Amino acid sequence: MSVLKVTLALAAAALLAGCSMVRLAYDNAELYVKYRAGHYLDLKGAQDHELAQRIDSFFAWHRSEALPDYARVAGEAAKRVGKGLSREDLVWGYDSLVAHARHSLRAAAERVAPLLDDLTPEQVAYMEKGFAEDNRRYAKEHLRGSEQERRGRRAKRVQERLEDWVGNLSQAQVERIGRYSQRAPLVDEWRDRDRKRLQAEVLEMVRAREAQQRLAERLVHWERGRDPAHAKASEAAREEFYALLLDLDRSMTPQQRALAQETFGRYAQDFSRLASQKGQ
Repeated sequence: MSVLKVTLALAAAALLAGCSMVRLAYDNAELYVKYRAGHYLDLKGAQDHELAQRIDSFFAWHRSEALPDYARVAGEAAKRVGKGLSREDLVWGYDSLVAHARHSLRAAAERVAPLLDDLTPEQVAYMEKGFAEDNRRYAKEHLRGSEQERRGRRAKRVQERLEDWVGNLSQAQVERIGRYSQRAPLVDEWRDRDRKRLQAEVLEMVRAREAQQRLAERLVHWERGRDPAHAKASEAAREEFYALLLDLDRSMTPQQRALAQETFGRYAQDFSRLASQKGQ
């Protein structure tokens, strides 16, 4: 579970980071994942060597299979941003990211599951401790403070991420982000419950030595079993975000649009270059 989560987090970071950082992060991703795995998996000797081999196998697959798709999506996104965005473009972008996440989760789960089925009870307890530490960190970052404080932090995060793409925002654009954050449901509590539910299911299948049978399918369909109220709130939040992006797109200056298009284009080039290094 830890390897899967860290790997997908790195993939998301690559999509959102600055272009030069994409190459730097990806070139060091295998070492970072191996390091972070120690937070969840207390492995020694042959087990530790096996984990390293499985991580290497995943990244070899990712360079060969996933990165070319990332390049195609980024190139297509550049064209769509240049023309001006529609709701259909945003749905396409969201669906593309979800599809890539599911594909990578399956590949990672299939590689790590055999190792998880060999964990001792003590090692499973160590994994459970790692999950608990993550949950405390999540609560500190996302659940602290009043509702208004959390909405304010969300608006600030969105502003910072958008400025990475289009440069400085106007006061009117910043105010529109504030309205979005006030309107969109806060789903952090739902996410906290859902991650704990998924963690418990993973621990149960690992204790039963059924990871090879069940892990990939469970992680690929992470939303299965989700509280209907959570699904409804998440959909409402996504629709508010779509509305925000469409309003911001209509208000973008030519310079902002050119920067966003250029950034997507550089991502496409970087992903293509990274994929071409698969044999090195």
